[in-house]
Amino acid sequence: MTEEPLNDSTEPTKSGTGPVAAVMNQCRRGFIMMAGLCFVLEVLSLAPIVYMWNSFDRVMSSRSVVTLLSLTVLIVGVYMFSSAMEWTRSRLMVRLSLRIDWELAADVFDAAFRRQAHRRAVNVEQSMGDLLVLRQFLSGNGVLAVISAPFALLFIAVGAAFHPILALYSLGTALAMLIAALANQRMTTSTLKASNTAKHEATRMAAGLLRSSESTRALGMMPALRQRWYTQHREFVALQVQASDAAGSGKGVTGFMSHTSQSVGLALGIYLAIEGLITGGMVMAATMLISKSVGPLQGLIAQWPSIVAARQAHDRLNQLLVEDDRPADAMALPAPVGHILVDNVSGAPNGAERNVVQAISFELPAGQALAIVGPSAAGKTSLSKLLVGVWKPTQGSVRLDGVEISQWNADELGPLIGYVPQEIEFFEGTVAENIARLGAVDADAVVQAARSVELHETILQWPKGYDTVLGEDGFELSGGQRQRLAIARALYGNPRYVVMDEPNANLDEVGEQALIEAMRHMRTQGTTVIVTTHRPRLIGAVDLMLVLKSGRQVGFGTPKDLLDAVKRVHPVPTDAGAKTAAQADHRSAA
Repeated sequence: MTEEPLNDSTEPTKSGTGPVAAVMNQCRRGFIMMAGLCFVLEVLSLAPIVYMWNSFDRVMSSRSVVTLLSLTVLIVGVYMFSSAMEWTRSRLMVRLSLRIDWELAADVFDAAFRRQAHRRAVNVEQSMGDLLVLRQFLSGNGVLAVISAPFALLFIAVGAAFHPILALYSLGTALAMLIAALANQRMTTSTLKASNTAKHEATRMAAGLLRSSESTRALGMMPALRQRWYTQHREFVALQVQASDAAGSGKGVTGFMSHTSQSVGLALGIYLAIEGLITGGMVMAATMLISKSVGPLQGLIAQWPSIVAARQAHDRLNQLLVEDDRPADAMALPAPVGHILVDNVSGAPNGAERNVVQAISFELPAGQALAIVGPSAAGKTSLSKLLVGVWKPTQGSVRLDGVEISQWNADELGPLIGYVPQEIEFFEGTVAENIARLGAVDADAVVQAARSVELHETILQWPKGYDTVLGEDGFELSGGQRQRLAIARALYGNPRYVVMDEPNANLDEVGEQALIEAMRHMRTQGTTVIVTTHRPRLIGAVDLMLVLKSGRQVGFGTPKDLLDAVKRVHPVPTDAGAKTAAQADHRSAA
């Protein structure tokens, strides 16, 4: 049966130190219940001590079988009740960990996604792993060690009922163990944190290298990349060995203290029995009590690495969620018509010190097409990211139907627009699912999008047609096929606003003609189309042209007006070579 999360109706408070603390605060009633169950179980753990004490002092002296049977039946009943309480506590811990996971998982995924999209440093695998570490800590022995540590005082107090000297000895032993635990913490905490960080960095680096394995091998870069990874891996291993050595030293000291305390405690009990201060049964009970008084602190030391890892995971998740640029909840807006107004826009990737595009201004009515042209590094790709809201402008605004596009809810706007990035990626899933953007597949719309770029017949020739699996280990596509499939994905659902960054870079003549026809069809349907391009063929399918150079706007108007302006600056002969010269000017403007 699937575990359901604990349904705690307690309202979250604002007194926590972050989003993770706020979620855990919602579950405080569950944590209080778990602490109460731990207290009950620790009290019940005294039952074997009481059973042994009475068996030696009462049963053996009175030789009463009835008393022995009664005590045995009672202790068996206590064990059954204790087992039921442990089962309840385990079930509660699982539900609490699931509740926290379910409350945080989506937010952590979204925050990591947005951070990656904004080109800010983030290790997605580590973020999701941190959530797993936190959940396992809350459902395992780590959290029990933290909760049970204070109960050492309970067993010391019970020892005082036997004789004050036993209580003082137990208290001294517990304090010695506590000092050892604090010393172990001081020696290992910083090293464990550094080791965990180096481990995640080495894993992230290895994953990044494997994603480029083909080009790495072809270019003979494997030895250099292996050395880079091995340097990071060696740092992690060295820190781990250092932490293990320190933890081993701490465990050695606490192990010595544990064994010594039991034997010395037994000797002390026997001495008190010889002096007639306690009974023989109390000697055995006192030995067990001394062991119980140091047991919680031993558990705390044993679980210290997991406690440090959980604390580190908690802090990283908190930082990720606190720094998340989460869009504010806003009223849903109607589907866009496609009117674009770019007003004095400047922008740069995150972390850049200077803008890569500056002071761009133009207006594009709905249903018109615009070509953005210019040499390499002119800022075409950067501007396209600003036009779809991937980047936020550092100055000015990009408005779609009057609304700043970077402030539009991406989950609502994304399905209503189309975008072809320069770097194309497909996800684990079928061709149909990728065209449908991993949403519910509308078969007719998928086929229509594929036909719009004349890819339908090609897809039918793939191993399983539209059910062919793509992704990292899926069917290998050529550059042109990838680009046409990305265009089909952008056109899925007949969006009213489409931005395509170099959509014809890898297309042959047939593919480029199909793209031109698709652009003309979109214009007749009232779709606003913006393309960036180096190649002049697309210019014949647009209404307006924007010329960029070094991130600045140097021309805007109809292709004919811009080409006429170029001709006035660079006159061409009117002989038979005029046509060729005009074409050269055309390419120069593009």
